[in-house]
Amino acid sequence: MTRIPLVGRKTMTRRRTTRATLASTALLALVLGACGGDTEEDPAGQSPEQGGGDAAGSVQADEELAGMVPDDIREAGTLTIGTDPSYAPNEYLDEDGSTIIGMDIDLFDAVAATLDLETEYQSADFGTIIAGVTGGKYDAGVSSFTINEERKEQVTMVSYFNAGTQWAVAAGNPENVDPQQPCGLTVAVQTDTVQFEEDLPPKEEACEEEGNPMTVQPYTGQDEATAALVSGKADAMLADSPVIAYAVQQTGDQIEPVGDIYDSAPYGYVLPTEDEQLAEAIVGALEKLAEDGTYEQILSDWGLQDGAIDDFAVNP
Repeated sequence: MTRIPLVGRKTMTRRRTTRATLASTALLALVLGACGGDTEEDPAGQSPEQGGGDAAGSVQADEELAGMVPDDIREAGTLTIGTDPSYAPNEYLDEDGSTIIGMDIDLFDAVAATLDLETEYQSADFGTIIAGVTGGKYDAGVSSFTINEERKEQVTMVSYFNAGTQWAVAAGNPENVDPQQPCGLTVAVQTDTVQFEEDLPPKEEACEEEGNPMTVQPYTGQDEATAALVSGKADAMLADSPVIAYAVQQTGDQIEPVGDIYDSAPYGYVLPTEDEQLAEAIVGALEKLAEDGTYEQILSDWGLQDGAIDDFAVNP
């Protein structure tokens, strides 16, 4: 992961209740204006049709779990969270351009409420969030982080959702893109994601050896990568499967998925390595939310219920 100081705009949201509004118009305008386990079947490929509901708003604090929260955080009463709001439908900006919403936000709000805590979300470039957590800028990172060994060497991670990787192309696939044969393509991708760090490099190397290089276009935000594909600047893009499904919907079917979903793996909340006590409290909160149906309801509100897991864990 990148080790650079936190940059980019900040927005702050404190929410005990969730919002039902989808920023479909705003996202589409942004995309057109601008012209982050291994199974073959992805559990989170359904395209969401509506935004969050009110499931998190009814969550009550659990006294026992709240008692597991470290003293300094419990006394502060608020978790400061770094997130990259360019990854709809998981985390993105609402129509007002400042409020951060999404599946990740609703679910972590419910986790925090269970622990009798409030949340303060701060906008950041994806590649700076882990550094912000390890440097004390944030108490946690909540931004669709795929759990992998490299990240677990730097931070503590708590699993909560499952997603895979998928490619997308312009509607009708005019370039006849085959993800299994990417040589010669220009591919848009968000930096510091698993796709950028792990998936594309070996493909780039193989194409170079074949004498037919693949051009990778890196973008700080996923919205920028989507815009590059919509505008024709890129032949294809790849991202987490729920993000691809949402981008297809929000661009009015100007793009379409291509190829199979692959490399399913869990997302994890990011915490400092020394905060295993807080991590265990979060696991307990997720288990409680799963037991009372709140977890499934929040995912269903975003059309992402197929990404549900039942084995929440610290550093799985």
